[in-house]
Amino acid sequence: MKTNVVTALMVAGVFGGFASGVAQTENSSVPEPPAPTSGPRIEFATDVFNFGKVSSGEVVRHDFVFTNVGNATLEIKDVRSGCGCATAGTWDKQVEPGKTGTIPLQLNSANMGGAVTKSATVTCNDPGKPKVVLQITGTVWKPIEVPTMAVFNVSDESETNVTKVVRIVNNLEEPLELWDLKCTNQVFRAELKTVRPDKEFELHITAVPPFPGTSMRAPVTLKTSSEKMPTINVTAYLAVQPVVAVMPNQISLPAGPLAKAMSPAVTIRSNGTNSLVLSEASANIPEAEVRLEETQPGRLFKLAVSFPEGFQIQPDQKVEVTLK
Repeated sequence: MKTNVVTALMVAGVFGGFASGVAQTENSSVPEPPAPTSGPRIEFATDVFNFGKVSSGEVVRHDFVFTNVGNATLEIKDVRSGCGCATAGTWDKQVEPGKTGTIPLQLNSANMGGAVTKSATVTCNDPGKPKVVLQITGTVWKPIEVPTMAVFNVSDESETNVTKVVRIVNNLEEPLELWDLKCTNQVFRAELKTVRPDKEFELHITAVPPFPGTSMRAPVTLKTSSEKMPTINVTAYLAVQPVVAVMPNQISLPAGPLAKAMSPAVTIRSNGTNSLVLSEASANIPEAEVRLEETQPGRLFKLAVSFPEGFQIQPDQKVEVTLK
């Protein structure tokens, strides 16, 4: 069955900048600037620390040592981690030439499991190396391995059940028993299956349409026989996507006549079960040129709308780009 849907894209003239596309050239290389011969220069003994293997919940600490090998005062302006589980302590902010300093990093391994790599970015006044990325890596052992979330992404036309399987693995020597499975949200159904008695289980969480909102979450809980993890908690999260998503659905142009031509791009994605066919892309003004490209057959499209130099939207003018 075919359904014709007309998608409209609004174009508005407002104050503010607009991000243009970045042209990429294949097989091109840009030579790196030569390293400065004067000024502050930062050099770390190592920028990666491997903590080996720790139990989940342990706190890992390491001091990264660096030396100012330049001939001017080195200033450490900021140390910013990529997530809240890795934090920086008080670091040496100014280091004279030939001297060393430290940057302490701390990793809280709670809720982690398996191979882990966390990073922090150091910002300094070294002109040749203004940013340095430090890494803490290793393996976090959990007595019971289980993901904390089961994520569902479905379209608002979905009429069939969707199931996610959460794997539960017992790494302890003693056998593991699971019982009292609960999920209070009727959108989700949960079922426990045994793969290897006492050692490995599968928690099947199913999202059942119709879905009453655009997003919802619910806790799924299990009791265990282990004192190290007496309760297992998994959050079921469901996001309902529109069948056709247009991003952005409005284009903003600077106020006043355009100083130069602009070609903003729009992404159109199909989240439905059927392949999407787009046609008859056009604008309601002759000045705008519309180009449609299918980047992933039936699923992903790129729409470019070009406006010439000097173009300006009038106060009472309504500009639209439409597609079937």
